[in-house]
Amino acid sequence: MAGVMSLYFSSCSTPKNIGYFKDIPDSIRKTSIDQATFYTPTIQPDDILQVNIQTLDPSATTLLNQQNTTTWPVNGNPLGAGNTPTSSPASSMSGYLVDKDGYVMLPLIGKIFVKGKTTDAVRDEVRTKAAEYYKDPVVNVRFVNFKITVLGEVAKPASYIMPNEKVSLLDALGMAGDLTIYGKRENILLIRDAGNKKEFVRFNINDSKTFTSPYFYLRQGDVVYVEPNKAKIASTDVAKTRNFTIAVSLLSLLVVLATKIKF
Repeated sequence: MAGVMSLYFSSCSTPKNIGYFKDIPDSIRKTSIDQATFYTPTIQPDDILQVNIQTLDPSATTLLNQQNTTTWPVNGNPLGAGNTPTSSPASSMSGYLVDKDGYVMLPLIGKIFVKGKTTDAVRDEVRTKAAEYYKDPVVNVRFVNFKITVLGEVAKPASYIMPNEKVSLLDALGMAGDLTIYGKRENILLIRDAGNKKEFVRFNINDSKTFTSPYFYLRQGDVVYVEPNKAKIASTDVAKTRNFTIAVSLLSLLVVLATKIKF
């Protein structure tokens, strides 16, 4: 009974905690705050790049882009050749793997050092090399393994391949279907690789200061964890108590039936 009452009162207090950026008054129709600076991500070993080169010669274009069909698994799913990257939790990635020394090997273009460079810088370098053989080549370079993992009290917890490099905390939560009613808005945890260490950062999305955090824009490999609130914990405890009570009742009934049958 105490558990049920706890759940009731916790649930009653939940609605006032589910809104975002509550420090911005309803009476304000327009306002602005300084937003965090976005830094373009740089390429690292084990990244997968899609390098697309278009030329006036269709056969040359096919040859230059043939290895973009190499596929790499996401979430351990078996893949077939020719799949394209998507935002789906279970998808394939097609492109060139950056080796441990920071190089990619492109058809006809050759070996290019890409570690620590942006995709724009690599695009310009590839276009310069391609222009030595082809007239007015058009080059596009992008990440196809820009993965963000969202766990905890969201509608669709999973690892997501992002469609672009500029990904905010809110983008990641939106991809995961938003927080559930049981998600703790004031204590969202970001986990980030920082060399040989892990960085842990807390967000309170009830507060508009979230937009000013230097961690507002996510990096490849970031993990976002949404902690359950008290209502979720209470409901879990009630469910466990209910299941235990049912199990004990069934066991008692079986014992009674077994006793009557024996006699």
